[in-house]
Amino acid sequence: MLYHINKLVFKKKFHIMVLEESMQKMSFLKYLGSFSVARNSRSVLESLDYAAELLCKADNLVVIFPQGKLYSNFVDDISFEKGASHIAAKTKANFQYVFAATFTENFEHKKPTAHIYLKAFSVNNIKPNEIEQLYKQHYQTAKQQQNCIVI
Repeated sequence: MLYHINKLVFKKKFHIMVLEESMQKMSFLKYLGSFSVARNSRSVLESLDYAAELLCKADNLVVIFPQGKLYSNFVDDISFEKGASHIAAKTKANFQYVFAATFTENFEHKKPTAHIYLKAFSVNNIKPNEIEQLYKQHYQTAKQQQNCIVI
């Protein structure tokens, strides 16, 4: 879904950091601009540095899952791994964070629906240690909006 949003809204070269295990299971991801990160290995720093390098070019968009994996819609607390802070510290360019919170539902329409809530922040306005807290605020706000069912 984020790939499609990029094509419609951002129109940038799409890159996504995926866990190596996920990349092995879904090899087609490499055709969508994916690159892998091997958790708990020495190469993790190389992957994080590569993501930072990509962000130095204004025509790139890099999607990361800073919590390290995907979670259910029903999770209330999300904790970030250290990778997002590392990427922000290594990137010399001015870039934007675009937070995305995705929720699926089966109530309002006959077919399942996905709602994606986006919020952008300039890197100049955020300190690396504030990223997680700002995302949590965005996630909770999006979740509250999602919980409003129209009948």
